[in-house]
Amino acid sequence: MLQLTNFRKAYHGHLVLQIPELVIQAGIHWIQGSNGSGKTTLFRSIAGMLPFDGEIVLDGQYEITKQPIEYRLRINYGEAEPTYPDFLTANDLIQFVGKAKKAPASQIEELIETLEIGTFLRNSIGTYSSGMLKKTSLVLAFLGNPKVILLDEPLITIDKRAVERMYDLVNRYHQQGVTFLMSSHQDFQLAEVTVSERYLVQNQQVIKMQ
Repeated sequence: MLQLTNFRKAYHGHLVLQIPELVIQAGIHWIQGSNGSGKTTLFRSIAGMLPFDGEIVLDGQYEITKQPIEYRLRINYGEAEPTYPDFLTANDLIQFVGKAKKAPASQIEELIETLEIGTFLRNSIGTYSSGMLKKTSLVLAFLGNPKVILLDEPLITIDKRAVERMYDLVNRYHQQGVTFLMSSHQDFQLAEVTVSERYLVQNQQVIKMQ
């Protein structure tokens, strides 16, 4: 499914992550780790947002640097603390990302309704609360026809109803064959999602937990 080989990421000479080999199979995976451990760096690297040394391959055929367009069409990312230009609206972002991800209009409408962002959809982002920003980022994360969706701290800053809607989306997309990597400091409600594997980001490594 997703394979990292000789992966190394450093900032200004400071090593953050070093992964000789990591194979993540299809499923719903919980990525754990303390603040600053490298979880977000891992997610942003897999999403193609950060340069790194090494190789990341999806489905044994899409390598992030050799087939960047095909790879990015299949990898979506919902940020932990999203920031967007204040002058844009959620609708601006959704239409732009939706076009890039080849998302049908019906899917866009369904996600807007499911995550209940219609009331502020056309307001400028500078007026949004943290919860509104998070819901917008979740809509973006589900657009198109992804094979893998990365959700970094998806439970923070949104209310219980939005969490339930998010869990519903995770389960529905997973039933359609989408793999999830989800990080959280909180326990995922195992009654809501079935976690396939847990990984710990610690000491500059990613370790599969037993």
